[in-house]
Formats: sequence, structure tokens, C-alpha cells
Amino acid sequence: MADLETRIAQGRGDAHADLVLRGARVLDLVTGDMIDGDVAICDGIIVGTGEDYDGAEVVDLLGTILVPGFIDTHLHIESSLVTPFEFDRCVAPRGVTTAICDPHEIANVIGPDGIRYFQEASTRTVMDIKVQLSSCVPSTEMETAGARIDATALEGLRGHPSGIGLAEFMNYPGVIHRDPGAMAKLRAFAGGHIDGHCPLLSGRDLNAYVAAGIRTEHEATSAAEAREKLQKGMRVLIREGSVSKDLEALAPLLTERTAPYMCLCTDDRNPLDIAEHGHLDYMIRTLIARGAPPLAVYRAASLSAAEAFGLKDRGLIAPGLRADIVALRSLEECRAEAVFCGGVRVNESAFAARDTIPPVGRNSVQAPRVGPEAFRCAGNREDTDVIGILEGKILTEHLHADIPIVDGDKRPDVARDLVRIAVIERHGINGNIATGFVQGFGLERGAIASTVCHDHHNIACVGVDYADLALAANRLSEIEGGFVVAEGGAVRAELALPVAGLMSLEPFEDVRDRLEALRAAARALGVTLEEPFLQLAFLALPVIPALKITDRGLVDVNRFEIIG
Repeated sequence: MADLETRIAQGRGDAHADLVLRGARVLDLVTGDMIDGDVAICDGIIVGTGEDYDGAEVVDLLGTILVPGFIDTHLHIESSLVTPFEFDRCVAPRGVTTAICDPHEIANVIGPDGIRYFQEASTRTVMDIKVQLSSCVPSTEMETAGARIDATALEGLRGHPSGIGLAEFMNYPGVIHRDPGAMAKLRAFAGGHIDGHCPLLSGRDLNAYVAAGIRTEHEATSAAEAREKLQKGMRVLIREGSVSKDLEALAPLLTERTAPYMCLCTDDRNPLDIAEHGHLDYMIRTLIARGAPPLAVYRAASLSAAEAFGLKDRGLIAPGLRADIVALRSLEECRAEAVFCGGVRVNESAFAARDTIPPVGRNSVQAPRVGPEAFRCAGNREDTDVIGILEGKILTEHLHADIPIVDGDKRPDVARDLVRIAVIERHGINGNIATGFVQGFGLERGAIASTVCHDHHNIACVGVDYADLALAANRLSEIEGGFVVAEGGAVRAELALPVAGLMSLEPFEDVRDRLEALRAAARALGVTLEEPFLQLAFLALPVIPALKITDRGLVDVNRFEIIG
């Protein structure tokens, strides 16, 4: 790293800069002005703007606008279905220079080793990956996860350079009702950054949650909910993932007045959606198209994000800060022509120069082999609880339907779009299997199964034919996890995710192609959802209202209890 005197000399022009970006204008996120002049960089740090500089290397960016690198303030890299190194290749060229991740997906499968894997990976990627410490492993006591991480274990993971604080505190009932385990974690990280997760919480319950020292929130799904959380001092992260799509609802709230307190995040987004639409770049151009002021949007994408998470070394193109810079032809179009992460130009040469690390979590699918009979749904009353899908949301409805009992079994009814959903414990702990009904897939035949099943990552299955359900579930054990579509006694499409049953070892381009085949196979079964696989995954998350299912049964999230 260059010494202080060298940085000062290059900033003053007494010595040539290591790198000069020439010919562009800089968008100043403080004043909104466009600044002419070069950007001088010394060993990855900006040392000069608004002046003419000479450099050992000069990059001509004539006709472009330079903006600070984008910061994704909350995401699970595992949900991209690729390793951190492939995620780096996938999104850094789109202008994402910092990703604040919560590795609680892999942590729920293999525990602290999963977090350490991400910490080590973060030291080798081109983009800067910040690794929050997963606060809720498991998310509740109503599911069987592969691991458990308490306050003592979390403290043992502190101190890594990638760390910021404690990741999303999903057990919001545990906070407001003062669960001892939750209190121990909050006390251990008091005074530091603690991410929030409190869908639909309001009033005194929200006051209590924020009073615990929790400062960010990405679960707001309406402008009214987000406004109250802003008024209570929370930084609201606008989310647009593959399933959770809240941008349209929150866009009207993003103004130059609120922008200092709003950020952008993707939470869960896969390579197919990134290829088809984009990542944070997609959010930026969509928000502007919906009428949000460009200055407000670019602030939310970088400066406000940096300030919300205490990253004082980035967020502006200004002397003394990291050279995280994106060159655009148009603020409205937001399509990166060049990206620099810490002064390193993002290209295949930069990715090829990285050292990678071996994968972890292999052979993690230890589910019992099941037959068709495992998917029967017994009951002694026709009135049946049904999970109702709300497409584009991870919130669900708690519906009811009268389903006749035939030979002790409630059968799927495709005429009413009532199909079987099941969760099979796959960590080799207890072999639990729970079944129920879901409405909203549009399935007419066959089955879909997945080991991406938030957050416990057991096997989640949805289908019409019990034999196809068994085939799909059993196939997941054979391929070490992933996605499977089965119909008529045959596997129609699959994607192996052998890294903890969550991530592929293949390039993201191959994963994207496999996802296209999987979507096509799902549509052939009648599925009407744009993203059925991650939608299925969230049906098993018992911290998002209203009705969910885990390996222990249906969960009434509003009451935070398993339905008998």
C-alpha cells in the first residue's frame, strides 16, 4: 500500500498518479453537480478530482459519467446459486463493487464453517464482499436446521476484516418478547451494526424492536410500512429480488429528502434474472423510469448505503476514498461501460488473477429415501389450511378450503389449484416429513423439488403426483442437492448444487442456462409463476407471514406457532 506522502504527492500533482481516468464527468452526490476533470488514483485510493493529472496509466473514458460503485446492502450470495467467485464475475461488471452478505443459508447447513468460507472468499474476490455474522441459525425453533449458532459462537467469528456486524435479526418475536437467546446475541453486538428483519411490524412492537439497537430494514412491502420505519429511525432498504419484488411499492417514497436514509438491496436474486434484467443496475434504471430523481437513486445505491453501514471509505468519488467507480453513458440507462473496484479494472484478466478456495459442504444431503406414500396428507376434517402464494412477494396468505378425505388422504385438486407441498428433513437429524396444501403454482401434473428451502434448507417439494414427488426428492440426494423437475416417472430437468445443497460449482453462465431449462420444464407442468423455484423456497420460511410449512408442520407465523 502506498504511503501517506505518496498519496499526497500524487493528489497535488507533484508525482504522476498510478492511474488517471480521463475525459469523463463526475456526478457529485452531495451537490448534484457534474464535475469536469480527471480522476487520479493512487494504489486503489482516489487522490484527485476536478483537475488535470498525468498518470503512469491513463484510461480514456470520454463521453461517460462517473458514479460511485454500487453497494448491495443485503443479500445472500448463496441465493445466486453460485460460489462467491462466480457471483463476483456475474455482478461486478454491472457496477456492484460492494456486497454486504449474510451467509445464513450455508450457516444453517454446516454452521460456522459456512461463515468462515465466505470470510476467506472475501479476501480473494475483485469486488469487496462484506460478511455479516448470521444472527438466527436456525431462524426459529419451528424447523430443523443442520446447525445452531449461539451468541458465544458468533463472538468467536468476530474480528475478520470483512465484518461489519450482526446480520438480519429475523426472530423479531424473540426480540420483542425478550427471549434469552436473542437477548444474549443483541447484548454481544450492542453498539455495533445490527441488521433488521421485521415484516409488517408496527406500533409499539416496532418501537420495541428498534429500541433493541436494530437500525436497518429490508422487509417493508408497502410505502406506509416503509414510512413508519423511516420515522422510527430505521434505514429502509428497497428490495428487488427474484421473488421479493418491493421496488414498485416503495419507489414513490424515494426522494432527494428521503434518499439519505434509503438504500438498495437484492436479498435473493439468481443468475437467470440477472441476465434477463440486471442487478442493482436494473433497480437504478427502473426507479428512475418510475419517476424517482436520479440524484436520489444514485445516493441510495452508494453514498447512503455506505453511511448506513459505517463504510466511511466509500460512497463518493472524492479524494481519500476507495476508487470504486462506474462509467456510464447515461444516468437513466445505467449500463456500465467500465467498472473499477478499489482501482482495479473489472475484466476477465482481473478475475483470472484471483486465488480461489476449495468448496465446503459437500455431501450435505442426508435425507431418508421416500416412497409415494410419504406424501399422503392425513386428516379427520375437510376444512384445510392452505398456503396462498402472492406472486412477487414472500408474504403468503392463510387460506382455507374444504378438501374431501378419501381412504384417509386429502388428495391434490388441480381444478382448484390445490397441490401438495411437503418438507423433508435432509440433515440426517430426525427424518421429519410434513405435508400440506398450497395454491398459486398452477401445477397440473408432475412435481418440483429443491434443497434451496429458506432458511433451514431441508427438501421442499410441490406436486400433483406422489410418485413424481418421491422421484424428485430422492434425486436430490443423488446429485448432492439442487432443483429437480419430474413428470411421468422421469426427471425432466435438474440443476445440481453440491456446495451445501445451495451453490453450483459451474460458471454462472451454465447455471443460467440450466435455470432456463428448469423454468421451461416447470411451465410444461402448468406452472404459471415466473420464478417457481425460489418461490417454493420461501414457502418454508417461518418468519414471514402468514402461513408457512417446515419439516415440523404448518406454521401460523402471525401466532408464531405450529398448527396441530
